[in-house]
Amino acid sequence: MPQGTGRAWRDGDSQVNRTARIPAPPRGANAEGAAKVPAVTLGFWVIKIVATTLGETGGDSVSMALGLGYLVSTAIFMAIFLVAVNAQIATTSYRAGFYWAAIVASTTVGTTLADFVDRSLGIGYPGGTLVVLALLGLSLAAWHRSLGSIDPGTVATPKSEAFYWLTIMLSQTLGTALGDWTAGIPGLGYLGGAAIFGGALALIATAALWTKLPRTALFWAAFVLTRPLGAVVGDFLDKPVAKGGLELGLYPATTTLLIAIVVLVALIPQRAAARAH
Repeated sequence: MPQGTGRAWRDGDSQVNRTARIPAPPRGANAEGAAKVPAVTLGFWVIKIVATTLGETGGDSVSMALGLGYLVSTAIFMAIFLVAVNAQIATTSYRAGFYWAAIVASTTVGTTLADFVDRSLGIGYPGGTLVVLALLGLSLAAWHRSLGSIDPGTVATPKSEAFYWLTIMLSQTLGTALGDWTAGIPGLGYLGGAAIFGGALALIATAALWTKLPRTALFWAAFVLTRPLGAVVGDFLDKPVAKGGLELGLYPATTTLLIAIVVLVALIPQRAAARAH
């Protein structure tokens, strides 16, 4: 064998061996330049608000209308949430259907979990809000300590997704407690609560456009506040006219919102968020 040919063969063999030693990405990891969550656009927030409203009416449909209670309903929705999250983590890229199914599941379990903490444990809306706020803070702190960032753009591996979805679930629970607490203020009502949370979201949007405040912090603040907005809107659709609602009924409202979110996910253009490093 000519000397040059032998050297080339050995070099090629070494290159093959080096390539073979490169570890494969973990199950569910995205090796491309995009995260496994959607880009934050106006369409994202529209779908998110509809999803949170659906979570309020859907959660109440099981816990109240069916009479299963908050604990049993939370167990049911937590199981659905875990299945949806595992399906989302198993994907290798952003898939709108999987993502929004997990979001809706998180809103329903957040609804019944907040009601269980506030009412069944007997600590009231202020106590429940503080408990869930502390848990959310711990989740964000553990996420940042473990991976160095809580930016949704870094969500591309199973570990980061696990932290992301835990934080999502707790933020939905906190938002539900805030919404119920606000709606219970005498003289404020559901529309008053919606005006408060809508105004807060408008301030966050203004800060995102005109200030240099950290975008990650603004995102999580907005994510939390869309949940109480959905909670008070959901109650407005369902509650009796005498109490300031439209009295549409839980099942008709839930069905209408479910159809709406399916249509919105299908029609609103979505893309994966750019991968943050």
